[in-house]
Amino acid sequence: MQDKFFVDPDITIAKTIHKDIYTDMAVFDLFQRKIFPSTWQYISSSSVVHTPGDLWPFEFVEGFVSEPLLLTKDNNDQLHCLSNVCTHRGNLLAYEKCNSSHGITCKYHGRRFDLDGKFKSMPEFKDVKNFPTDEDNLHALPLMTWGNLLFTNLTNDLDDYFSPMKSRLSWLPFSTFIHRPEFDKDYEVDCNWALYCENYLEGFHIPFVHEGLNAAIDYGTYETIIEDRCILQIGYSKTIEDCFVLPPDSPDYGKNIAAYYYWVYPNMMFNFYPWGLSLNIVKPISIDKTKVSFVVYMYDESKYDHGAGSSLDKVEMEDEEVVQNVQKGIRSRFYSHGRYAPYREQGTHHFHRLMSKAFDRL
Repeated sequence: MQDKFFVDPDITIAKTIHKDIYTDMAVFDLFQRKIFPSTWQYISSSSVVHTPGDLWPFEFVEGFVSEPLLLTKDNNDQLHCLSNVCTHRGNLLAYEKCNSSHGITCKYHGRRFDLDGKFKSMPEFKDVKNFPTDEDNLHALPLMTWGNLLFTNLTNDLDDYFSPMKSRLSWLPFSTFIHRPEFDKDYEVDCNWALYCENYLEGFHIPFVHEGLNAAIDYGTYETIIEDRCILQIGYSKTIEDCFVLPPDSPDYGKNIAAYYYWVYPNMMFNFYPWGLSLNIVKPISIDKTKVSFVVYMYDESKYDHGAGSSLDKVEMEDEEVVQNVQKGIRSRFYSHGRYAPYREQGTHHFHRLMSKAFDRL
């Protein structure tokens, strides 16, 4: 399988990744069982557990990696990400958001845990030997906080591959970005999740697909910057209107930037506009169906729906039409690979390389 999905590091001679990456159920299964669990995934805004004792159950990647997890806030205002499975008989501990300042109690046999996941008590276990042990605590997962956004992973991989994004945008008052759920929206797209991502990772299609967006940015200066597991695309404006006001310590000071488009491996897109952030989470449903959740964090509502950050629903519809047709086209017996435009498709090439390397490590 590794040889089949090999992508040459030299973009000028490389072929695109084999189409089976989007059509083979064995590949889809490997992403589900092996690859996604070792990546950082968005949980929610920290505001979802606002009061000490708040419990908020969620899945790691809803509908795809359905590991039941629990976000809690203890009585010292500390946040914790825990397994939502009782260490006695495997019952789910919290079924819906609730508040329990005295801790977590299993509704099956009454086992109790502190809000940090430590075992507290258990009825009828007086004569059990070598009990309790660390195995009776709830498994604690890493919790990464950026502003009001929370992330976790299932393998305790603490490599912060968000750091290039955090560094370049360190001047943004990110802690003031407020989640605005009334602007959130979910889309169901009839395509493989990876096709949706690779379409995002190149601006090559913008003049052909997005007339409105193309009018808001200067396609000729569109830039792609490759990091390890983080790719930045910068949309420059043709005018100074609807651009970021950049401080002198920004590496982009003096430039007319309409949008920063960050993709973080494997399925998160951080779209920064002068009004705030549109965070897009790509969630595989099946081999040819994907759910994309748009999560809005507002910074300056007076600038909302202007410039490159306007008409996002229209841009999404345009993208969906294209990727759904690609999903149909790649099933052709006459297609297996394509080639890359060396300057315009650097992001897609890097994404394909990351997927190829992921199979090498399995």
